[in-house]
Amino acid sequence: MSLRDIYERTFDEDVHNGEQSGPACPECGGIVHTNSIETACEDCGLVVEDRPIDHGPEWRAFDDDERDRRKRTGPPLTPTRHDRGLSGEIGFDRTDANGTTLSGQKRHQLARLRREHRRGRWSSKAEQNLAHGLTEVRRIVSALDLPRSLRDQACQLHRTATEEDLIRGRSVEAMAAASVYAACRCAGLPRTLEEVGATSAVSNERVQNSYGVLNRELELPTVPMDPIEYVPKLISTLDVSPVTRQRAVTLARKVTTSGAANGCHPAGVAAGCVYQAAQEQEERITQAELADAAEVSVMTVRAQWKQLQTILDEPSSQSQRGNA
Repeated sequence: MSLRDIYERTFDEDVHNGEQSGPACPECGGIVHTNSIETACEDCGLVVEDRPIDHGPEWRAFDDDERDRRKRTGPPLTPTRHDRGLSGEIGFDRTDANGTTLSGQKRHQLARLRREHRRGRWSSKAEQNLAHGLTEVRRIVSALDLPRSLRDQACQLHRTATEEDLIRGRSVEAMAAASVYAACRCAGLPRTLEEVGATSAVSNERVQNSYGVLNRELELPTVPMDPIEYVPKLISTLDVSPVTRQRAVTLARKVTTSGAANGCHPAGVAAGCVYQAAQEQEERITQAELADAAEVSVMTVRAQWKQLQTILDEPSSQSQRGNA
């Protein structure tokens, strides 16, 4: 018997057990068999099912001793990289996987491959600018000690600005800093523009201009910052008592409810509330210290403090009118 008779109508990976492995063929009613790839009819050749879904686990153990330390197939996609984390890197180790020292010829070959890999990492100038912008975003987020979730939001916002062609004619560093500040505004984190601009490589005016472009073109869901959010930061910077903190939060909530904080710098309003609370608790805090901590001028702190005193004097004046 020739080999052609064996492989005439079947594959070497077919599994034949003498019985029909599935239902009859829907076309001709013939015998259907299943191999490791597909389920097909032997008579008419109809493919009933192709590439079945693997319902097994996505993890695997690379060694018998690592059954308790299961590893997944790969890292998840991340918006912090220009290629979403799918690229690889050629390391600088002088040994291979077995610990054997590489020869000089092999090291020179790896150096050439590393150079060509670095040159071919970006397919265009726009992708290179995106990689540089995402690196700047990660640096600013690390300098400000912001959470990882906000870092991903800032990177995704910068990617969206690149896709919308908003970086054309503008600085990549300014747009990266503006993305971080916009992410803070959308998340409600008390970070001022001066704080973000201090860690950036450009001036605050350019960061503010780039943020205006992002807010206007992308219609960001930013809301006005609440002065209460700035009170814990000022309290921790000046190291005052918890009683003063609770009183400052109460005063900031009262100012916000009355509407006197509308159109004012939230950090300045918080500084005025902290100064009033410190005066009531007889703690020595100067307006200059509060201005430095809130990154506003001394005149702003003084003006907000006087406005707060006006709000506190209104109930007493109304009670006196009622008694009269």
